[in-house]
Amino acid sequence: MLRISYILKISIVVIQVGWLSACANLSYYAQAVDGHFKVIHRSRPISTVIANPAVDPKLKQTLSKVVQMREFASQELKLPDNLSYTRYADLERPFVVWNVFASPELSLKLKKWCFVQVGCVNYRGFFSQAKAERYAEELRQDGYDVHVGGIRAYSTLGWFSDPVLNTFIGYSEMDLARLIFHELAHQVVYVPGDTAFNESFATAVEHEGVRRWFASNGTTFEQTALSVRQEREAIFTNLIFKHRKKLQELFHSNVSDSEKRIRKAHIFDELRTEFLHLKAEKSELASYDRWFGQILNNALLATVSIYTQLLPAFKGILKQQGQDMQHFFDAVIRISKLPKHERNAILLKAAENNPQWNVVER
Repeated sequence: MLRISYILKISIVVIQVGWLSACANLSYYAQAVDGHFKVIHRSRPISTVIANPAVDPKLKQTLSKVVQMREFASQELKLPDNLSYTRYADLERPFVVWNVFASPELSLKLKKWCFVQVGCVNYRGFFSQAKAERYAEELRQDGYDVHVGGIRAYSTLGWFSDPVLNTFIGYSEMDLARLIFHELAHQVVYVPGDTAFNESFATAVEHEGVRRWFASNGTTFEQTALSVRQEREAIFTNLIFKHRKKLQELFHSNVSDSEKRIRKAHIFDELRTEFLHLKAEKSELASYDRWFGQILNNALLATVSIYTQLLPAFKGILKQQGQDMQHFFDAVIRISKLPKHERNAILLKAAENNPQWNVVER
């Protein structure tokens, strides 16, 4: 019955793709449908995996923890109670998809692509790394700043029952909980064409969810580790926002394009230098060495703001709702149905005490 449901939904998507074939890349949609179906085809009920005596005991232990997290998500966080994250799939690769992000050389605004069902988003995903890299190179040839990032999980917004994947099953308990709560949040509310709204909302849910998870199930050590992690993330985010603001002011200035390119390079050099100084004071920031080991450009910086740009606003709304998750969801759903300029006004008010609001373009 479950298999028939998947095939039916995929067939509906294929029909819709056919309607758009005159104005969209049909081969891109085909790889997306085929890639997702292969993920689903590999999935098995977690209960079946745990019952299999041949399965690694460590995997069984982690999946048992996932079962608890899934129950907690529905009962305590009021997240959708469905079959998502009740199945497991080993894809035999480190990432499920690779996302391509692009922005103009002298702008912080990410390029948008529009798709069936999800509307317009600030990235283009591929189930093949080679295809993602080829497409990224085409964008670079067109003059874009480009970043290709391996993605360990994605949400089908409730259309399908998203499985637990080997790509993230090795996460720590903290990161595993964060990911599950984040992806389930996308099933609560999703605004086509507003990636920052969707991802910042899900990030707010993940932060509150993992805080409550450890408050209910964690040790004092784990709760302390969570506080340290959140402090570290705040330092990193503030650092990125600070230099994004410098870039934004530069790109909006009246200096020549050649001068903008020179100053842009200097700003990225300053970003690396300031990170090294901060790391010398707080060694735990070394966890961001890999991030800074990448090519720094507009597109990479934008991937940070997507997930955090509106986070202060959503946390403010949660506080306004007395930390009640259901009331929070109801409020966000109401806001999501408003025109973008009205949404922005409400979010601005919710975050009016946070100066980071004006750091990024929206």
